[in-house]
Formats: sequence, structure tokens, C-alpha cells
Amino acid sequence: MVKQVICINWGTKYGPRFINRLYAMVARNITPPFTFTCFTDNTAGIRPEVLTEPLPEIPVEIPKTKKGIWPKARLWGPKLGSLSGNVLFLDLDLVITGSLDDLFTYGDPDGVVLSRNPAKPFERLGQTSCFRFPVGKLLPLQEKFCENPAAIAAEYVFEQRFVTRNAPGGITLFPRGWVRHFRYQCLPTFPLNLFIAPRLPRDTRVVIFPGGVHPEVAIRGGWVGREGWSLAEHLRGIDARTPKESIWRYLRHYTRPSAWVAEAWRE
Repeated sequence: MVKQVICINWGTKYGPRFINRLYAMVARNITPPFTFTCFTDNTAGIRPEVLTEPLPEIPVEIPKTKKGIWPKARLWGPKLGSLSGNVLFLDLDLVITGSLDDLFTYGDPDGVVLSRNPAKPFERLGQTSCFRFPVGKLLPLQEKFCENPAAIAAEYVFEQRFVTRNAPGGITLFPRGWVRHFRYQCLPTFPLNLFIAPRLPRDTRVVIFPGGVHPEVAIRGGWVGREGWSLAEHLRGIDARTPKESIWRYLRHYTRPSAWVAEAWRE
């Protein structure tokens, strides 16, 4: 069986630096044969081992919302470039720290398998930063989304909630320890985050970085907009925080540098 890994890139937020690192991490943590396909609107700078295909077409304008990110709806069509069968989708800003092989064989081969979302512990919510699905399986979701994209985005807020609640046949979740959320499951809680570096839990295969904190922040320490700040700089910056940010929120938004992220997130 050829393991098929996919990602999607649009605009200028990520680009080849993230795509190339993601490919390298996959190649180090997967048993061949495999393919790595990036659906993108710009192929400049992408390493030759990466297969590139145009962004899949969708007959509606993708809504731009403050919270949800909906362009992944392009992947839900009846076809997905030249691919068929099962694909494992990976966000560009995640870190691979263990073997991906089991993510291709876990659960029903015709099922939709999502990562667990620890940000909503009282809601059985999947996370699509890392998920597996058969090409064409999610077509009913795309059809429903295209009927009224703005209304769907307003009702569900997050694309992963829409997938969780509407995937044909329901969803399965990967085992809890395989995919970890950096902020919720690796970063020590306040005040320990000020003194202890984030840890990598045992048997973790993938670490996801929702919420704006991406691998470069984890490597340098500090926080978004304060990358590389020492603890002393962080504490001195309390008075300069934005008016909307409470002292509590400011203090817990700090991480010491993560050496294991630097080791994994490289070409």
C-alpha cells in the first residue's frame, strides 16, 4: 500500500519553508512507499520530491471569518487531483515526532479518522490538523457547505466541528497519545511555564500548533510577537501589553525554548 500524505497551501502565510520541512519530517517518519502532495496556488521554492497540484476548485467563495479557517473545504470534493483512496492530511505548521505508519491503518479503512481536540474537553470534537479520509467521502459536506457557506461558518464556527458532526458514517478519533496539542498538552501550566520547557509526551507521533503559536515560536521561546524573549523581558513587558490582554493571560502566554521542536522541525 502506498501511503498518501497531503497538505494545502494558499497565500503567503506559510509557503515553501513550511512545505519543505513538512515533507522532510514525513520522509524521516514513514515507511515507504509513500507520496507527498501539496495542493497550492504557488509552486515556487518547493523541493522536487514534493508532488504539487493546483488548489481544488470549489464553486463558492470561501468565507473569511475571525475564528474558523474554511479553505480545507476544497479537499472535500468528489476528486482530489490525481489521488484516490485514503489520504492523510497534515497542517503545514505541525511537528512530526514519531512514526506515521499506524495513522494509515488505524480504524475502518473507509472511515474518517480525526485527531482529538483537547481545547473543548466537554465536547466530542475532532481536530483536522491531522486527519485521514478516503477521497470523495466528504462530498456530502462540501455540497452542504456550498449551499450557504456563510451560514455554515456562522453556525459551526470551526471547520473541524462541521466535519465532526456531519461526516458520513460519523468519525473515529486517533488514540489520545498519538497527536498532541502543543499549548494544551506540552506546555506546562502557569506558573510552571515560566521555568520549565515544554515536554514531549511519550509515544507522541504528531504535535499540532493551533492558535497562532507555530514551531518557530516554540523553538525560540517567548510568544507570538515576542519570539525569543527571555523571562526577564517577558515580565518587564507586562505594562506594555495590549489593553485587551489581562495580566493573567499575558503571564501564561509564555514558553521557554523547546529543543525537541528544533530537532524535529528541520529539513
